[in-house]
Amino acid sequence: MRALVVLPTYNEAENVIPLAVDVLAQDERLDVLVVDDNSPDGTGDLVAAASREQPRLSLLRRAGKLGLGTAYLAGFRHALDHGYDCTLTMDCDYSHHPRHLPHMLEVAAEVDLVIGSRYVAGGGVANWPLRRRLLSRFANLYTRVLLRVPVRDCTSGFRCYSRAVLEGIDPFGVRASGYSFLEEMVWRVHHAGYSIREIPIVFEDRRLGVSKIDQVEIVRAARHVLTTALRRRHRTPRTRVTPPQHRSSADRRPPPPAARRQCAGSGRTPRRAPDR
Repeated sequence: MRALVVLPTYNEAENVIPLAVDVLAQDERLDVLVVDDNSPDGTGDLVAAASREQPRLSLLRRAGKLGLGTAYLAGFRHALDHGYDCTLTMDCDYSHHPRHLPHMLEVAAEVDLVIGSRYVAGGGVANWPLRRRLLSRFANLYTRVLLRVPVRDCTSGFRCYSRAVLEGIDPFGVRASGYSFLEEMVWRVHHAGYSIREIPIVFEDRRLGVSKIDQVEIVRAARHVLTTALRRRHRTPRTRVTPPQHRSSADRRPPPPAARRQCAGSGRTPRRAPDR
């Protein structure tokens, strides 16, 4: 099984190389692709230099700040074109810690989408003020109810997608970005019949640099969720010819034994109605 970790970056010179090194140390099956939006602080140049010494590290330069959603899509395209079985996404500021990657890969052998979740048993956040905690909780409840998805952390960007999902749901048709992109991807995956499992992570506020999320992005995401919910009444997202029959779930079990199985197409169970 080959897996690609996509790291979207904009002005992450302080974090990108230490994080890439830590990611690659977690599992020899992992490669890293940095998608850099022409960072003024030289993030792309640092990665280009490091990649000459590390063949598992690659750089995709873009002309300017084009948004998080399109950065994910560029990473998905690279993964599909280069034959990867799984594609992982994570933030480049250590808020998503690489120590969670081995467990994520093990669970990915059984389901189509793995989400590193703050809001299942064992998960949480560190160093957040109360206002930010309440806002995040409300945003996820709002998304879960309107989109009717059995996922507790719809805005987490720490994910592992199987190749089957990326080939089956047409992510390149998603025009949203930021939180909106993440929420619509969950909606598409679930309503196309693919399996989703959340595993607990502790989200840690960034060590260095400045957060890129602002109030405008939060309002835009809320509006996009409402639009998507209304659209769902009229049509469903594109699915493959024979959708799999799965249920989505939160993984509250300890990490499974380290079996070396194919990422996609294994460990599937008949779909049951979500727990109420």
